[in-house]
Amino acid sequence: MDFEAAFHSHQTPLFRYIHRLVGDADLASDVVQESFVRLLDNPLPDEDVRRWLFTVATNLVRDDARMRTRRQRLLAERYERSDLASDPIEVPDVTADRKERIGAARAALAQLSERDRQMLLMREEGFRYSEIAEVIDVAPGSVGTLLARALRRFAKAVDPAYAEDESSAGG
Repeated sequence: MDFEAAFHSHQTPLFRYIHRLVGDADLASDVVQESFVRLLDNPLPDEDVRRWLFTVATNLVRDDARMRTRRQRLLAERYERSDLASDPIEVPDVTADRKERIGAARAALAQLSERDRQMLLMREEGFRYSEIAEVIDVAPGSVGTLLARALRRFAKAVDPAYAEDESSAGG
C-alpha cells in the first residue's frame, strides 16, 4: 500500500463525508487524521483502503458521540442543568439561504436512522452498492431499494409537503 497515494486519494472525500455526518469541521479533521494514523499501523491492499478508512472514521464518530453523550449526562447530573448542549458551530462566509438549506439538510439527516444516514452519505461520496452493502451488512441487491427508501425519508424530513405530494400522486 502506498500511504501517500492513499492519503491524497481519500483525504478530501473522507473529510467531506465526516463533515456532513457531524457538521463540525474541526471534529471531521480530527477524525480523518486519526483514521489515517490508524491506517499507518494497518497496511492493507489498495482495493480495501477506501472502505476501511470510511468504516474506521464512522466508528470514531460513533465513539466520540457516545463519549460526548456520557460527558454531558455526567455534567448535567453534577450541575443539574439541561442547557449544556452546545450550538452548532457557525460556518463563516456562507449566505443566509445556503445556511438555511444546510441546516435543513442536517436536521433531516439527524431524523434518519443511522443506517439511512450512512448509506446516503456513502452514496454521495461515490461508493458502489457492493461497498455500501458490505459496510452496512446487507445483500448488495437490496442497496438500491434501501437507498430509494432512505431518499424518500430524507425528502419527507426536509419537506413534509413531499409526503402529501407523493400520496396524491399514488406513490
